[in-house]
Amino acid sequence: MLFRKYDVVVFKDNEGACRKTCFRGWHVVAIAAVILGLVAGNAHFVRYYLDYMNVQGQLQAAQKTVEEQNNQLLSLANKLRTVDKDLVRIRDFDSKLRVMINLDQDQVDTVTPVGGPETKDFSDSYLPIYRQELLARKMHNFVNQLSTDVRLEEVRQQELMRAIRENQDILASTPSIWPTEGWISSRFGYRMSPFTGRREFHKGIDISGRTGTPIYAPAKGVVTFTGVDGGYGKCVVISHGSGIITRYAHLHKYTVKKGQIVSRGELVGRMGSTGRSTGPHLHYEVRLNGVCVNPMRYILN
Repeated sequence: MLFRKYDVVVFKDNEGACRKTCFRGWHVVAIAAVILGLVAGNAHFVRYYLDYMNVQGQLQAAQKTVEEQNNQLLSLANKLRTVDKDLVRIRDFDSKLRVMINLDQDQVDTVTPVGGPETKDFSDSYLPIYRQELLARKMHNFVNQLSTDVRLEEVRQQELMRAIRENQDILASTPSIWPTEGWISSRFGYRMSPFTGRREFHKGIDISGRTGTPIYAPAKGVVTFTGVDGGYGKCVVISHGSGIITRYAHLHKYTVKKGQIVSRGELVGRMGSTGRSTGPHLHYEVRLNGVCVNPMRYILN
């Protein structure tokens, strides 16, 4: 049957012509096999394409989930960084309070947390890490370390509160608030003199503002001087006890008198530009046992 000869005759309508084609049986089998192979191949490729589209959809969904998780991790990392900064700020506040009440800091500063050294900036250590698993592990370690630091800080705060209760009089007499409003135009320490252009030591901080801006006592004390004092112009000096005095220079006028007892927040004068001055500002000094110290070490607000 495969090798029998078959003739196919094709007639054309209304022309009286025909065409004859001759082929054998195995030709039909071969053509049928090719057609079946093409159909099977197309079916296989259609199935492969459908599987591919399914996998592609799953991959896109997985990538979206991973991206959302990464965003959540980075958001959590930013929150942890904020908490870490808050903890550092609390430590600075703690240090200032300890200075004000003369509480020994050596033991506190040398304490090493149980989990290792004190925490560093989280963004510098962990945010550049892009592997999700590694980032999550680092974040867990950071949270554990942060928890240890918080517990240690609670112990320090309890010690500090106990010391504050025992030294309330000292705290009330320590200059711990800003004496006026304005902006710092010159800080404590060496600077270039606005008069000579040479390097000189600035004994306090300059707070610039408008003429007449109120100036307040930063703590309880006794006024020991009011008047004109050379380059300081009109100034007020207050003794707060424990060897601490504060000076307010270049005043437009003062509103207290020598010997007067003032409390924290009480008006002592108005900002001006008297004496050796280039414009309206307050020159604010803090002296401890006669030595000028940086007023910023005492300011808490």
